[in-house]
Amino acid sequence: MYPVLLDIADKLCVVIGGGHVAERKVKGLLKDGAYVRVISPELTDGLTTLAREGKIDWRNKPFTYEDLDKAFLVFAATDNREIQDMIHRQARVNNQLVNVADDPESCDFHVPAAVRRGELVLTISTSGKSPAVAALIKQQLERDFGPEYGKLLELMSMVRQEISAGSDVLSQPERKKIYKKVLHKDIIEWIRVGRIELLRKHLRDILGSETNLDLTLLQLDRS
Repeated sequence: MYPVLLDIADKLCVVIGGGHVAERKVKGLLKDGAYVRVISPELTDGLTTLAREGKIDWRNKPFTYEDLDKAFLVFAATDNREIQDMIHRQARVNNQLVNVADDPESCDFHVPAAVRRGELVLTISTSGKSPAVAALIKQQLERDFGPEYGKLLELMSMVRQEISAGSDVLSQPERKKIYKKVLHKDIIEWIRVGRIELLRKHLRDILGSETNLDLTLLQLDRS
């Protein structure tokens, strides 16, 4: 399996099925901005609410091959093996990527378990072999990587922008040296406990006293 993160914002993703598995798929897709179409005569209460609120395009009908037209991603999430196979075959004919629930061998892609810390995304995949193992590892990552890692990513993005916007043209090796210096061994702890002034001094020692990064953005929500 080739690991990749897809930009699905505003792209059509078709989910066939209206049960709890389909609902889980739909909610994940909506979270990342997809345009979601659901094909099913029946829906869970959760999917019914999403349809009523206009958050999904619900087609109250059995599956037909035309339902996959122009889909960026296809999710087969019914409890009918024959229908699942039909969806899989048609997606392959259409050269579309398809995920078939509870059938790893028929999947072109798997949706990994994910830990999100702001723009930082840590994913775990077992190639469909054991979601339970993925869930176990996810719990460990959630303990080990707190919100301070998302803030660190924000900081490094600001540092990168400042260096790129500077008057001095630095080579790639020179930039890498600066990034390595910024990533002090204690920087995560400084962010976690809110030692912003110490962090500001550290950055000025490396980037120069004129640096004026808005470090208030690194404050963690402690409410």
